[in-house]
Amino acid sequence: MTQFALECRDVTVSFGALKAIDGFSHQFEAGRNYGLIGPNGAGKTTLLNVLAGRLFQNKGIVLCNGADISAMPAYKRARAGIGRSFQITKTYPEMTVAENLRIAAQIKHSRFLPFWIAMRYDRQLQHDIDAMLELTGLVAYRDEIAGTMSYGLQRALELGVTLLPQPTILLLDEPLAGIGHHEIDGATQLIRSAAEGRTVLLIEHNMDAVMSLSDEIVVMSNGRKIACGEPQVIRADQTVRSVYLGEEAPA
Repeated sequence: MTQFALECRDVTVSFGALKAIDGFSHQFEAGRNYGLIGPNGAGKTTLLNVLAGRLFQNKGIVLCNGADISAMPAYKRARAGIGRSFQITKTYPEMTVAENLRIAAQIKHSRFLPFWIAMRYDRQLQHDIDAMLELTGLVAYRDEIAGTMSYGLQRALELGVTLLPQPTILLLDEPLAGIGHHEIDGATQLIRSAAEGRTVLLIEHNMDAVMSLSDEIVVMSNGRKIACGEPQVIRADQTVRSVYLGEEAPA
């Protein structure tokens, strides 16, 4: 039986008369990577906010591993294994890389260890931090002040902070936005590594990256799902090309 990490059933989000999401339904299988694409204002970020519990739907339900989480607050969803990154980096710019990661590691262990425990008394914290520095390629930057680094390195740090609580579901909102061209390949490989063994929903305007990272593409327009399928199928879909890529449909 197919296991769905996340499922949306007729999810609708309204801001006054505006429907940011209009009857969205989709099943996201565990362990697969999904690219969410569509023009600006399509409802992609709103959908991630609903899934993360930062925004609640006006209609419909959200399931996580078969359980109804429609009314569950964001912090409980995080504990349930849903991790969320943002278009703008959400780290502490005045702190070092290692200090940012330490805070995330302490949150992971907060139910078992006092927040104030000294690092020398907790080898597991240090192990987690060192492993994340290695994964994100930030070993040489552990003592750098986060806000002084390149945007690409700050993005890597944010992903490390998101990953340290060990989410099984990863919601990524334009992780390549603002990254220099010379850093794209490295950042893409980092996302690919982070996605291993997880269910990933990825919003990204870099089409080459999102197509290479995704097992399935979900296309949104005006709050609705207009198409879904494997990357090569979506690339060839004329409706998608006309709505998203701005190409005219054949007469």
